[in-house]
Amino acid sequence: MPTKTLLIPTPDGQADAFAALPDRGGRHPGVLMYPDAFGVRPVLEEMAHELAGHGYYVLVPNFYYRHGPAPVIELPEHIDEETRPAVIGQLMPLLEAHITTERVLRDADAYLTFLTAQPEVSAGPVAVTGYCIGSLLALRTAAAHPDQVAAVAGFHPGFVVTDAPDSPHRLVPKLTAEVHLGLAEGDLSPEVISELYQALDAAGVGHTCEIYPDTLHGFTMSDTDAFSAAGRKRHWDRLLSLLNRTVAAG
Repeated sequence: MPTKTLLIPTPDGQADAFAALPDRGGRHPGVLMYPDAFGVRPVLEEMAHELAGHGYYVLVPNFYYRHGPAPVIELPEHIDEETRPAVIGQLMPLLEAHITTERVLRDADAYLTFLTAQPEVSAGPVAVTGYCIGSLLALRTAAAHPDQVAAVAGFHPGFVVTDAPDSPHRLVPKLTAEVHLGLAEGDLSPEVISELYQALDAAGVGHTCEIYPDTLHGFTMSDTDAFSAAGRKRHWDRLLSLLNRTVAAG
């Protein structure tokens, strides 16, 4: 699949990003893909290419761009249980600085404006997907742009139900997108899942919230100890089904 290295204009500078797109030319439905907390790296390129192979233009931004281009810290080739705490320790201050509601919404507007303006992206609604903390960004983006986002998916999500007044689950009434959340075992408590379902039911949007069996948080990411081949396959099955129903690859 062809890859483009890109710079996305935002109110706070230029966000580096890459796009993967089908190699058959023409225009294709757009998908905005938010990385997990570890950021843009080879495994995200691999996943974007796989999705592009199904007929989608996939844009993956570096949401840490205010700190610098990706990778913003030196990552080990494989993030195991021994190295993970140190990596998270380096990233946490960056997350706290960059994943504020105000910044996320400014960036989401810039990312969608850029994505929908690309000559390889077809007219019509787009989809947004995210991993871990990227699920939070995906839900905020979909809620802020109900006229543009027809599908939103989050896998091993983080911080989608909190006590904050602007917790993502409180934004559900603004959604028009169909929602799929793929959870690892232990990602959310039964009480939190129930609260999330109540919000989705009350909003009247199509949704599924599924616990993927025998998975750990981060199960889609093949460069971590949490990786589950079966979990990633189920994630592709659910995501492609969602996209085919809502933004329809040609």
